[in-house]
Amino acid sequence: MDIRFEQVDFTYQPNSPFEQRVLHEMNLTIKEGSYTALVGHTGSGKSTLLQHLNALLKPTAGKVFIGDRVITPETNNKNLKPIRQKVGIVFQFPEAQLFEETVERDIAFGPKNFGVSEEAANQLAAKTLKMVGLDESYLARSPFDLSGGQMRRVAIAGVLAMEPEILVLDEPTAGLDPQGRKEMMEMFHRLHQENKITIVLVTHLMDDVADYADFVYVLEKGRLVKEGSPREVFQDVEWLHDRQLGVPTATAFAQKLVDRGFQFATLPLTSEELATALIAKGGLSQ
Repeated sequence: MDIRFEQVDFTYQPNSPFEQRVLHEMNLTIKEGSYTALVGHTGSGKSTLLQHLNALLKPTAGKVFIGDRVITPETNNKNLKPIRQKVGIVFQFPEAQLFEETVERDIAFGPKNFGVSEEAANQLAAKTLKMVGLDESYLARSPFDLSGGQMRRVAIAGVLAMEPEILVLDEPTAGLDPQGRKEMMEMFHRLHQENKITIVLVTHLMDDVADYADFVYVLEKGRLVKEGSPREVFQDVEWLHDRQLGVPTATAFAQKLVDRGFQFATLPLTSEELATALIAKGGLSQ
């Protein structure tokens, strides 16, 4: 299932003294099976855009195509449940939304709310808990007795229990230590590869974009200003610096070497690529 934006505008509180236009003539496509990253400064429109991906917000102008559904300003709010089942959003700090007495009941809540039987919902809870790296021994435990990282995994399992085709991640590693961040990103990569889930990643961590995404959209003040593969986007280091946007650590280091006369065919994106390039060049002797 693809998601496509066609000339999408969005304005908060239109026709009021507090009117604020946040998205401007947005045209983009999230392709089925892709791992797409949305990057940009705070205030660039990323969070507003992601809420259009499952019709939590409707465009003020233009159209959003979600599979075979078309969302316009006139779309009725009824019958949008199927969209929200197909497109699951993991907001920042999702563990704050846990509320049930046990892990099993918390994960099963969403499916049951969509009409799944209790038995089937509990089976989904066990299945998705395993998908996020926790075993069935956690099912009977209180989510509030778990570590912060485990609570986040349970919250993500609750979204996965809806069996979405698309998983939208809004700064999913916020507040985690480096090891926790790496484990979480590897988990999403595994879900993408093994379960064929389309991933949309909203992040300010460019290393994660370089390591995992296959396409990038760059937003600035509610407008789409650049798009392409991570390699295409991050090759223009000067353009990114001019807009005070980060680049992957390996790319930034490689650019410093270029400034000192070192030659690369293309700037490396990852530490592995950088190491390979340096070995092929015989180290830093140049």
